[in-house]
Amino acid sequence: MINASDLRRGIIFQQDAAPCLVLDVSFQSPTARGGNTLVKTKFRNLLTGQVLNSSFKSSDRLDEADYARRKGQFLYADGEHGVFMDQESYEQYEIGGDLYEDIKGYLLDGCDVSLGVFNEQVVTLEMPQVVELTVTETAPAIKNATATAQTKEAILETGIAVQVPGYLEAGEKIKVDTRECRFVSRA
Repeated sequence: MINASDLRRGIIFQQDAAPCLVLDVSFQSPTARGGNTLVKTKFRNLLTGQVLNSSFKSSDRLDEADYARRKGQFLYADGEHGVFMDQESYEQYEIGGDLYEDIKGYLLDGCDVSLGVFNEQVVTLEMPQVVELTVTETAPAIKNATATAQTKEAILETGIAVQVPGYLEAGEKIKVDTRECRFVSRA
């Protein structure tokens, strides 16, 4: 059991038989004497993706979710699904839908990921913040660049397009931020 007063951003608790990730917490003290402090939370239901707001009294107790983060690895793409392996138990999961769709442009065979497992079902899939990918197609390098930074579009080996500096050419490895889909640096 988790006390409502112990809720912090990133904690996972269970509500209505679903794991919920706390996105934001604020504490509100009542003006009347003897009143309970209110804990206002904003959380995401990890099964449905729905973002909800709720208030609890500081003395309320919440159920802990049967949720575990495990090291995983991307094995291969199978149509609209990706196959991932738990590196501890070697169990394989076929994941599709929004979980896979959001990150498939950053995945190479053997890429490490973090699997969030609830009741033996993967409910979250997290990528490293930065991945290394190879530029497969881009315009030629820009000569005599001006004082302002010039960018051009580059297609990476996984098929995603990223804006890169004008000096990069096809065949170079770059680091890409997976949260914002942007160029970070050369690898």
